[in-house]
Amino acid sequence: MHRQFALGRFELVSGSNLPDATLAYQTHGVLNEAGDNCVLLPSYYTGTHASYEPWIHPGLLDPERWFIVSVNMFGNGLSTSPSAAAPLIRAAAFPSVSIADNVIAQHRLLASLGVRRIRLVAGWSMGALQAYEWGCRYPEMVASLLPIAGAARCSPHNLVFLEGVRAALTADPSFDDGRYSQPPTRGLRAFGTGYAGWAYSQEFFRNGVYRQVGYDSVEHLLAAWAADHEQMDANNLLAMLDTWQRADVAVDRGGFEVALGRVQARTIVMPSSTDLYFPVADSRLEAELLANAQLRPLESDLGHIAGRPGIRAAETEQIGAAMRELLAG
Repeated sequence: MHRQFALGRFELVSGSNLPDATLAYQTHGVLNEAGDNCVLLPSYYTGTHASYEPWIHPGLLDPERWFIVSVNMFGNGLSTSPSAAAPLIRAAAFPSVSIADNVIAQHRLLASLGVRRIRLVAGWSMGALQAYEWGCRYPEMVASLLPIAGAARCSPHNLVFLEGVRAALTADPSFDDGRYSQPPTRGLRAFGTGYAGWAYSQEFFRNGVYRQVGYDSVEHLLAAWAADHEQMDANNLLAMLDTWQRADVAVDRGGFEVALGRVQARTIVMPSSTDLYFPVADSRLEAELLANAQLRPLESDLGHIAGRPGIRAAETEQIGAAMRELLAG
């Protein structure tokens, strides 16, 4: 069962605030006396703390050795979100929340738990965005980073893709600028359908790899993505999408190179070799700007989804090897 950490009135870097803010989180294992055996797993887009459970076992992240904290982003429906907020900021009135806001709140959570040093911050997709921010904001606290299929900033290309799925959702008249009384079903299904085309690689579709991950056909995949997103809250999706689009470690740090130069953590930068959101070329630039980093692409034909916890044994083994290496160092 997850727990809620009360932040009270949480000031955002924009100057707005979240009244009665909470962070939902779950822990596995026990914090040692030194407070330095913590592994932090920030959630990803549409994911929750539970999404990381395929990584939490003796063969990968062993809760007998590590104090593992899986934390939910603002906007994901469990932490403070448009669907779960004080009346003044509920639904369409929810303010913009940054990656930095999430990391500042997570830092408060870890301090309350007695964590003094983090052995590893690892995350997939938006979890990777948060990992980079952790390395920049709290460089002395973080020993190692494993950003998987993510980036230190949202690229223009990535932003344009996200604008496309935003437009698909908000074009549904029943969305009503976020003031809907019933879910904007057509918009949500369109959002999921558009998203599906970018989540995987060209090879994934061309070679029928979808059959290895539970889909009988392309039509089955599209129907499943539409149905899955139909169950989600539209304002929550857009709040997290806004956080994603605004991600940039350079903000208020004098530039991208300066920001990444702050990172002290040993880092394995792990883009998916076929990712359409976060290409290897962008990750290579980030690795070159980090003082102690290795670029290690996740070799896969799954596209962006290659980094999703538990997606397939071959990808999980590559991720596990990187985790074991970083935690041993």
